[in-house]
Amino acid sequence: MLIRSAEQPEESPSVELTPVIDMVFLLLIFFLVATTFQQDEREIAVALPEAEAAGPISASLREIIVSVTSTGDIMAAGSPVDLEGLRSLLTDAVSTNPTQKVSVRGDKSVPYGTVARVLDICKAAGIDAPFLDTVPIGPG
Repeated sequence: MLIRSAEQPEESPSVELTPVIDMVFLLLIFFLVATTFQQDEREIAVALPEAEAAGPISASLREIIVSVTSTGDIMAAGSPVDLEGLRSLLTDAVSTNPTQKVSVRGDKSVPYGTVARVLDICKAAGIDAPFLDTVPIGPG
């Protein structure tokens, strides 16, 4: 017959790690999916021109990316728009967020007039300083 001593507790306290691990995996999956959606806009085929003062392309959650493709098509937030659609999109964004940031990505082969019209619409919509994306000049 087994007799327990009064000094030894029946069960030692422990921390359940299963719910913590589940939560960490759910957060990991959420951030991976959210990052993938943000990158889709930057993966539109646009050959950016080179510039000496170009910085790294950073993605901000509040940033609207407007791309002008080599054929002159305008893409905003991942979908094609015309100039009036871009104007209404940016005006709505500025009315919601007065400090709205916009990056304009113009293909280096597109006429500058098309990119200038996009920049003009940004300024008319109330964007303080639209950013014109470029890539750094390579060595040599």
